Amino acid sequence: MIKYFIYCRKSSEDEERQVLSIEAQLVELREFAKQNNLFIVQEYTESKTAKEPGREIFNQMLSEIEKGN
Repeated sequence: MIKYFIYCRKSSEDEERQVLSIEAQLVELREFAKQNNLFIVQEYTESKTAKEPGREIFNQMLSEIEKGN
């Protein structure tokens, strides 16, 4: 069985530019996963700009992928 992660991010720098809140992103992605019978093993959320390196949660998710989790 293929495992999937959900990753949601909201930029911490400009509230007006962000279209969907993290909670709204989670709702949409959970619904997508349900409709497509995807097995979600973990949800990750982060409030940090993507312009700068060092997104801890994103890096943690990548580490889990590399481990085969």
